[in-house]
Amino acid sequence: METKKTEKLKILLPKGRIYENVARLFEEAGITIRLPERAYRPEVNQDDLEAKVMKPQNIGKLLELGAHDAGFTGADWIRETGADVEEILDLGFDKVRIVAAVPAEVDNEALRSKRILVATEYVNNAEEWLKKNNFRYLVVRTYGATEVFPPDDADMIIDNTSTGRTLQENGLRILDTVMESSTRMYASHSAMQDPAKRKKILELKMLFESVMAARGRVMLEMNVAKADFEKLVAGIPSMKSPTVAPLYGGNGYAVKIVTAKEEVPVLLPRLKELGATDILEYTLRKVQQ
Repeated sequence: METKKTEKLKILLPKGRIYENVARLFEEAGITIRLPERAYRPEVNQDDLEAKVMKPQNIGKLLELGAHDAGFTGADWIRETGADVEEILDLGFDKVRIVAAVPAEVDNEALRSKRILVATEYVNNAEEWLKKNNFRYLVVRTYGATEVFPPDDADMIIDNTSTGRTLQENGLRILDTVMESSTRMYASHSAMQDPAKRKKILELKMLFESVMAARGRVMLEMNVAKADFEKLVAGIPSMKSPTVAPLYGGNGYAVKIVTAKEEVPVLLPRLKELGATDILEYTLRKVQQ
């Protein structure tokens, strides 16, 4: 009897600076993605996954059309293209702000006295913000390096920034934040209506959530004498409650806790004060609550 072949889940990965963060997330989830040089179709170590690399700007609309099932791109490009897709998970990295910026010396009132020239890659987002704020304007679409347009070739830019440093270095100041964005996982409506594809997408979501939860936590393992046990357990944090096991010979206990990484510098001295010995720190790969 012939076995029915499972349909692959088609995934779009973002080309450019955010590709590495997405690929690393897959890697930490146990899914290896290898992209040969000058190629756009990565090799994936899962038979039920098929990947393709595309510009982030195109991913939302390709998902809307149902040509692919799931993809990763910034929330800014979903809003810019008006793509009708389902947001599955905010991955929280590559955080940027889309901002309106002008030359530092320009007076705000002067911008209202004329029709301004606005340079941006985000034409739709820009026009929505400009209309909302009652500017008279003409928008010029850019294709990178938007910050170099003012003051000669634009009165204002609307562009993405993470720290604002590049804007400052080019003599610009931020006038307003248009929106905040980060890399997110999206899916097409057709994929989410297909039971098998929906199941796979939600499984990937669970894996990614486990990886991201683990990134911010570590496991601490320690020994403690019977006399100090109650004092130690009462004074340590953990996700739920510590894991405890008696030591061989009955002289004390082994205690394991999971805690936030940033708490470790303060927590280690405290554990010593509470009687903990032989303290070990472990890196976690996944945390599923």
